[in-house]
Amino acid sequence: MNAYEMVRIAEESVRKVTSFVPDVAIVLGSGLGAFAEEVENPIVIGSDRISGYAKSTISGHLGRLVFGTLRGKKVVIQQGRVHYYEGYEMSQVVLPVRLMCALGAKTVILTNAAGGIDPSYKAGDLMAITGQISQFVPSPLRGENDDEFGPRFPDMSCVYSPRLIALAKEGAAKAGITMHEGVYIQVSGPQFETPEEIRAFRVLGADAVGMSTAVEAIAARHMGREVMGISLIANPAAGISEEPLSHEDVKRAADAAGKKFGEVLKFVVEKM
Repeated sequence: MNAYEMVRIAEESVRKVTSFVPDVAIVLGSGLGAFAEEVENPIVIGSDRISGYAKSTISGHLGRLVFGTLRGKKVVIQQGRVHYYEGYEMSQVVLPVRLMCALGAKTVILTNAAGGIDPSYKAGDLMAITGQISQFVPSPLRGENDDEFGPRFPDMSCVYSPRLIALAKEGAAKAGITMHEGVYIQVSGPQFETPEEIRAFRVLGADAVGMSTAVEAIAARHMGREVMGISLIANPAAGISEEPLSHEDVKRAADAAGKKFGEVLKFVVEKM
């Protein structure tokens, strides 16, 4: 079964529950799942009810789609993502994003909790993703191209929408929140990076590092969608700080910063 068929079967599963057509798709990263509670008149579909939808094995990722209204816009929220390091194929990792686009979403907002490579970044800061480095994980477009999604060789010279980046910066300024702009690099995980790797990534031009997002952005752009990405800096990356890294610390930092993150996200959705 190719990727297009996987998405169509998953779409049929969703349509047995709801005919809701979203305008905006939002993917919530580690520790940010509570934002889905902001949705009005929610329709919740668990991953176990969607054919081919992989189940998340990571604490803090509920694994479900939430449909509803947010600041007057029709949205679908992926509350908990699956990751390549969990052992899934890349086609399974990006299936939720492709599915949300197939259901109608024209704009995709990707969020994550990331390690700060830029030494000026502090835990709790936000970073609007202006570019990405994805060569350390397999491309979600590997294999036979699905022409129904997009071209064999899609242009990636502008993955993240300048229009949406400007809205995110405006929203952060209104809320008095520090928002940087920077380049995100995705690695495979699940181990945190070594200090030597972080130094190498900094030479490559990366400002933040994580284990998601870039492949989802590629899949969304392949389908012609407008994409925005926001990283919550959960901790300094390895070697930037002397403190050891842990997933629990990432979740705590994300929980603490969740409110201000939500204010920016709601502003962007309302104004787009």
